[in-house]
Amino acid sequence: VQLQASGGGLVQPGGSLRLSCAASGFTLDYYAMGWFRQAPGKEREWVSCISSSDGSTDYADSVKGRFTISRDNAKNTVYLQMNSLKLEDTAVYYCAADYSSGCPRIELVYDYWGQGTQVTVSS
Repeated sequence: VQLQASGGGLVQPGGSLRLSCAASGFTLDYYAMGWFRQAPGKEREWVSCISSSDGSTDYADSVKGRFTISRDNAKNTVYLQMNSLKLEDTAVYYCAADYSSGCPRIELVYDYWGQGTQVTVSS
């Protein structure tokens, strides 16, 4: 069972990145998927989630309108499209899977975690 996050990198303010989270060893169909991030010196925080039941989504206020989460169950992959990136978006981004139909914000409920991918926004 593994989640592999990828797509991070260095981008200028205002730029875009798309993160991917590919699952292996299990199917994402029945899992809510979340993205979290941890900036240097700060605690990990919830960014977004997408439910397994109806694909409903939820976003932290800090990213609402700029980030879009989506899932492709056929590819067993979840994405996070990040637009209009800001300096404060710099962090290690983690994807996580929760065996539920909801869209949880609490990291403790998530069952599986990816290894993280670094996003650096800098001019």
